Amino acid sequence: MAIRNTGLAAAALIALTACGSNDEAASSDSPEPAVIGERQDNFEQIGDAFRVIRGELENDAPDMAVISANAEIINANAMKIEGHFPAGTGMDDGFDSEALATIWERSEEFAAAHERLVSASEAFLATANAGDSAAVAEGVPELGAACKNCHDTFRLDDE
Repeated sequence: MAIRNTGLAAAALIALTACGSNDEAASSDSPEPAVIGERQDNFEQIGDAFRVIRGELENDAPDMAVISANAEIINANAMKIEGHFPAGTGMDDGFDSEALATIWERSEEFAAAHERLVSASEAFLATANAGDSAAVAEGVPELGAACKNCHDTFRLDDE
């Protein structure tokens, strides 16, 4: 019987968010800082990993090695997020970004949201490494909620 989890699909979309902070500054007169592309690539990798996990969970016999490898990608990339948000790299600074000014205005909340995602991705990775596809499917909503937690406050919702 295939394990289906529509929450995983939502989590894949949610994972393409903005999270993190730093003190470097850029102005709208400057070319787009490389860090914006790096953070967008980072979130795309998280989203791609969610899609792979989702696909595996829809199989009758999910490949737990594939799920574990992609859970590792999510966890590793979640830990990189904070360094991808130097001050002055948001949409209000004139850059092609969905990062809202609240990231820097409410930096303690942003740091807490980032920590929640890192903790959730670590727990998800441990569950994936345990090899139980049903437990992985049950863990997806918590990981997705950690992603959504950040999106709701710190990312432009243009959909």
